[in-house]
Parts: sequence; structure tokens; C-alpha cells
Amino acid sequence: MFAIFASFAALVSMAPLLACASPARGGTPTISGGFPGATSHAKLHIAAEAAGKLYFGTATDNPELNDTAYTAILDDRTMFGQITPANSMKWFDTEPERDVFNFTDGDVIANLAKRNGQLLRGHNCVWHNQLPDWVTAGNFDAPTLASIVYNHCHTIVRHYAGHVYVYVPLNVCIASSQADELGFSCTDAWDVINEALNDDGTFREDVFFDTLNSSYIPLALHAARAADPKAKLYYNDFNIEGSGAKSTALQNLVKSLKASHTPIDGIGVQSHLIVGEVPTDMEENLRTFTGLGVEVAITELDVRMTLPVTAALLEQQKADYTTVVKACNAVPRCIGVTVWDFTDKFSWVPGTFAGQGAACPWDEELEKKPAFDGIVSGFTSR
Repeated sequence: MFAIFASFAALVSMAPLLACASPARGGTPTISGGFPGATSHAKLHIAAEAAGKLYFGTATDNPELNDTAYTAILDDRTMFGQITPANSMKWFDTEPERDVFNFTDGDVIANLAKRNGQLLRGHNCVWHNQLPDWVTAGNFDAPTLASIVYNHCHTIVRHYAGHVYVYVPLNVCIASSQADELGFSCTDAWDVINEALNDDGTFREDVFFDTLNSSYIPLALHAARAADPKAKLYYNDFNIEGSGAKSTALQNLVKSLKASHTPIDGIGVQSHLIVGEVPTDMEENLRTFTGLGVEVAITELDVRMTLPVTAALLEQQKADYTTVVKACNAVPRCIGVTVWDFTDKFSWVPGTFAGQGAACPWDEELEKKPAFDGIVSGFTSR
């Protein structure tokens, strides 16, 4: 046992050295379009741990896993210590018919994370989007829909409870049974409620709210807690990076949930941002959330730009990534940062925002952009 902890201590002492940027060999690297690329050789998960965070991670999706050049980067747990399935745990995939559950796609990513020793984040239980028709067009009464919500959340969270893995200081992931022996606590998480609020702070009108009012939120959280008492339960949303009506409404929701003894452990701050438009009060806003007794995480970070790419836009994007990561780094209960896929090759942005893209830290050719250096700077800034 002493040898194990001695190894922990030795590797922890090395972490800051491993996180330091080193100059590129043979001149400044270039990316698509001939623009300068990243100069750091840091490993981002190690940099995050050296800064006292739990992880640096990325989203991924099943179709991407056939790209061997992509998976060679994805599988490096020193680069990505955490994985979020972008789509394969959503309702349309996990319960395409009532009471008919399918975990095939989700299990692929869960097993990938387990094999690599990466922390798995469940995403998500209840969301207004990507629902099967039987949910949206079922015309269920309130008791029936409440039962459906509870059963769905409980079933998918329970299914993945066996994938609880635990991080220890040496970047090695160990099974929960081993963790119990060594005295470590479990740290996996679920985005139980996703995007329940409008930008003006009102509740989003969807099949759940229209039938159950806001009662589906505590219902889903209680179902998740019953299914996996060790999982961290999150509310996850966009446009809550800075102060405003939506952030205030979410703070009030957290207070209400806690007052009613509903389990809520964290706020997922998605951070789908635009170059040059990162809120200036992001750190302060993260502190406001953690002051309510919850942790926070940056869960879906990307910073999109209006195309074409220019050197000036890349430099601003680098600064924006630094700002976001630095804000998390400055807040003790901001536990980690996840990018919404790491490469422009598989970014959701061009298909959603016409004329915009280049939002990720790696380009379409899997070369590291200046934004990569921005992430490293964010973790090393105090």
C-alpha cells in the first residue's frame, strides 16, 4: 500500500513539468490554409490535473470511431481524461419505443472510456430535442408521462452505474471496487436535465413542461439518484456563461431544488461561444453558481467564427479559449473542461450555423490550432 501512494506522490510532483508547453521543433507548425498552428506539446488532461482539476475531456460520437487517425488522438488518456457521448445516450437512441431500451451505441462509447481509463459523463436523460415520436405525439396524461420520465431516467442511469470509474492522482482510472478498497470516492456524472430554460429565464414549453409543468425536473433527478446514488447529477444548459436572466432563473431553480431536498450536484455550463464574444464576467458567474452549494463544469466548449478563417480570428479564438479555461481554473469547484469534439472535422457547428465553423482546437486535418495553446495557457494561468 505504501508503494502505491509513493508512486502517486512521485507522479503528482511531476505533473506540473509534464503540463509545461515546449517549443515546436523545426519552426512554427502550420495548419490548414497555411496559418500558424499550436506550439505546445502539452497533454491537456495532465495540464488540467496539474491545475487541480479532475479532467480535460471531449465529446465523441459513434460514426467517428471508424476514423483511425481520429481515434489515435481520442484514445490518449493523457490528452483526454473524460469522454461524453454526443448522441448515443439520448432518448431517441436509448428508448426508441416505449419500454424497449437499446444501449448498443451508448455501450460502445462507455466501453471505449473504460478501456482507455477515461471518465464517462452520461448525456442526457431529459431534453426537449431528439425525442422519439412516441414521446412527443403520445398525448399522455400527467400521471402516465410522469411514470415514463421516471422509468426512462432510472433505467438508463442504472444501466451505466456499473461503468463508474474513479480518478486518482496519477492519471490512472481504477474500478469502483478497487477504489472502495483504497478509500477513494466515485466521481461520474450525468446531465439529467438538459436545456429546460429559455434565454429570458422562463421554462421552455415542450412535451414535458406542457404536461407536468416544472415537476418533471425533480422527478427526473430523484429517479437518477435512486438508480445510482454515487453519480453526480447535473443540470446542463447554454447561454449561462455570463450573468443575465437565464443565469438568474437557473440560480433560483437550484435554490428551489435544494429547498425541496431534490438532489442536484452540479451545473453544466455548455459554452458554445462565438469568437470575441466570451462574457467578461464568466468567472464571477461560475462563482455565483458554486456559492449555491453545487459544482460546475464546462461541458460542451467550442468557439465558432464566421468563415473564412483568418489569422486574426485564430488569435482571438486562442484568447477566448484561454479566457474560458482560466475562468474555470480560478474557481475551485469548477471541476473540469470538455470540448464538444476536439476537431473541426466532426464539429456540429457548420451544420447548424450557416457560414460559421472552425470552432474546435484541432482543425479538419487533425492539426492543433492556436486554440490548443490557449487551453494550455488557461490551465497554467492564476
